[in-house]
Amino acid sequence: MSHKLKVGELKALYLTEEQIWRTFTIVLTARSKKSATYKFGLLKAMIENLYQVDEQGQVTYDQLAYSFTKIYWNLVIHHQLEQGTRGSAVVNRLLDIQSQGNIPRDVTFDKLDPTLQLRAVRQVKSVMKTNVFGALYGDTHGAFYAFDHKTEQFQFHKAVLTFMRKYQRLMVDLINYHMAKMIEQLNEVPNVHYLLDKVESIAKRSTLKPFENVLLQYFEQSCFYCGRSLAKGDVQTHVDHFIPWSFVQSDHLWNLVLTCRRCNTSKNDKIPVRDYLDDVVERNESLLTYPELVVHDRDLLHYKEEKMVHLYEYSIQNGYEDIWLPS
Repeated sequence: MSHKLKVGELKALYLTEEQIWRTFTIVLTARSKKSATYKFGLLKAMIENLYQVDEQGQVTYDQLAYSFTKIYWNLVIHHQLEQGTRGSAVVNRLLDIQSQGNIPRDVTFDKLDPTLQLRAVRQVKSVMKTNVFGALYGDTHGAFYAFDHKTEQFQFHKAVLTFMRKYQRLMVDLINYHMAKMIEQLNEVPNVHYLLDKVESIAKRSTLKPFENVLLQYFEQSCFYCGRSLAKGDVQTHVDHFIPWSFVQSDHLWNLVLTCRRCNTSKNDKIPVRDYLDDVVERNESLLTYPELVVHDRDLLHYKEEKMVHLYEYSIQNGYEDIWLPS
């Protein structure tokens, strides 16, 4: 029983894209045994952390568990959707936290008190060790990642990490669709498009205000794109994902910039002209000069210039070809 494994070693030294596609197809479709949506949840958590890995392709259990917990809090508590396997440990633990804290169902994960977030992540992480990491590992025949419960480290196969970055947009769409289809069957909701809207939105943070405060504190109060001053009372400050959130699927300080309303509205879901890539790389180098930011923001711990460049190039390969320039 692979889900009971405490250590999973990489069993494939070399993988072709064809082999990776074939395995993903099995995992996503009915050929993979699924009694709950957890495998989809882990895949979504992996995608959220594709650019948070260290140089060995490792990410911590805590990072994956945070993403995983956010997904299931918003599905189970906020949207009240059944996830399969009656008596599911993840569902029960989240419901207990919600009940004990008398937390209204309309409260999304990002609005929870940080102490409650931490409590939820710790409890869900323990369930992931029992029911999640080993299950997906078994379905991928040990070829996609390695894991170790003792060190709480998760390591991507290098080829799989590159593959998921290269086809990230397609991966997100496929995972969201199949996850929504399963939730549709579990909840007897005959509208997969309704559920797709829920699944697609569960990872998105509802406010970027904390990032706005950090950027305003450490950098000149002007629009990253047009240079317009943001200090004037009549100019509304926005926070923009330099590479669109719809591709990145997560919020990283190194991918966020301050903009005026006009630029943010005009840019929307587009990629900035490449000249701005040099500017954001330079800005991020400045971020790294503030030790207090690096210590308190885990997003910066493994940031490298090449990650920003790869993200820009992979986004274009994934169909973001509408290059934007401020007017």
